[in-house]
Amino acid sequence: MVTAKVWALKKHFEGLPKTGDFVLKMIELPKLKEGELLLESVFLSIDPYMRLYSQKDMKEGDIMPGTQVARTVESKNPAFTVGTFVVANSGWRTHFISDGKGLQLLPPTWPESLPRSLALGAVGMPGLTAYFGLLEVCKMKPGETVLVNAAAGAVGSLVGQIAKILDCKVVGCAGSDPKVAYLKKLGFDEAFNYKTATSLDEALSKASPDGYDCFFDNVGGEFSSVAINHMKKYGRIAVCGAISQYNDSVPQKGPYIQVPMILKELQMEGFIVYRWDNRKEEDLKVLLKWIVEGKLKYHEQVTEGFENMPAAFIGMLKGENLGKAVVKV
Repeated sequence: MVTAKVWALKKHFEGLPKTGDFVLKMIELPKLKEGELLLESVFLSIDPYMRLYSQKDMKEGDIMPGTQVARTVESKNPAFTVGTFVVANSGWRTHFISDGKGLQLLPPTWPESLPRSLALGAVGMPGLTAYFGLLEVCKMKPGETVLVNAAAGAVGSLVGQIAKILDCKVVGCAGSDPKVAYLKKLGFDEAFNYKTATSLDEALSKASPDGYDCFFDNVGGEFSSVAINHMKKYGRIAVCGAISQYNDSVPQKGPYIQVPMILKELQMEGFIVYRWDNRKEEDLKVLLKWIVEGKLKYHEQVTEGFENMPAAFIGMLKGENLGKAVVKV
């Protein structure tokens, strides 16, 4: 009999989550049935969407959502041999039983030099989010100017690099000087600290006086209401996230976007990456190839220990992570 540790929502979040809003539970797992397999989480993903999901779809007592890289430790399913690694969407758990549906095998050709946790980041959902947001939503073309906020995060850091790979000018903003230095190291053409900028309006103008063709928005709120006025005619905006609003107890007012949308004839589209699930295997190969070739760089904020899942989650929402936040069990 295997005992799984799980993190559940004890109390709905009010503002920024607190450690007391979570509860650690123990669950006894039954013996495997034919066609099932037992998996052990190795790495767990920490993502902003979890905060939004908790508001919209969770009840107190529900297990926190999320994906993990897991290793098969016992199997009665011939498609999954013991020792194989998969990406699963089974929430904050150390162990779980699956019938195999929805599991994504890590390719046997995965380079030994790369951490398997990248399947939760640059070669996973965040990487695909950056890729499809730029190419399918923004319809970015070589030579254009791309703006991305939260640019040192899991998605934003990849957005900027992919845009550079595809011959665009990239402007990124982040919330600390070390993060800005990281963006410049990644090859961003311009980067600035929005927290210390005297005027966001002036910082955006200075970074690209001619404006922006594409805006990859991870933040929403005030930043977006200012940035939209810097879009070029016929500009495209991909709305990926709104992390500036996730912890608000009282909804923000605005932004009021209709006038610039009309005058500049802009296109703005919200998206969720799972729209392109039928293409993910093909495009994950592209991302993996870029990493192996050194064109796409990554940084992981790794927290040790399953017991520290809430702390890693709260730290990510505070902006303490550089690159992708993961927990190593």
